Amino acid sequence: MENKTMRTQLIIRRAHPDEYQEIGQLMVQVYSNLDGFPKPDERPRYYKLLANVGDLTAKPQAELLAAVSTEGIILGAVVYFGDMQYYGSGGTATKEKNAGGFRLLAVNPEARGQGVGKLLINACIDKARETKREQVVIHTTKAMQTAWKMYEKLGFERSDDLDFEQEGLEVFGFRLELS
Repeated sequence: MENKTMRTQLIIRRAHPDEYQEIGQLMVQVYSNLDGFPKPDERPRYYKLLANVGDLTAKPQAELLAAVSTEGIILGAVVYFGDMQYYGSGGTATKEKNAGGFRLLAVNPEARGQGVGKLLINACIDKARETKREQVVIHTTKAMQTAWKMYEKLGFERSDDLDFEQEGLEVFGFRLELS
């Protein structure tokens, strides 16, 4: 499917509660298949978080956004946090003021390269702008370096001050300043 066709056939919207389980399964599938990323038996708590991603919507200003085809197929999802104190990562990111952030970006492998991730990220950036946030904060790992290029093209810059290590896994911070 061409990228242009995909964009006209995609809707980015808040996920419905009856979709949470399917989105959780997608996230587990995507993250467990990343080369160099810890597997479910190595990080059972993390994969439980992924499987139950809908639970994060109980946090204030947190939304699970889904990229859905006009046929109702979920092609990707991400969690947006309008208040970083609920972001739930290690490091200093939860202390960032007047910032939004997103975590747990996942795109169905069959939809990769069609702009789904970029549309989800732009939806998060738009939400941050709508609520007059000064920046958007994200984290990633070396296993996700393909996404790094996309983040940088969208204006995110590496921010060493947001880096941390979690159970031996290096986690790298990025920041997008909003004007």
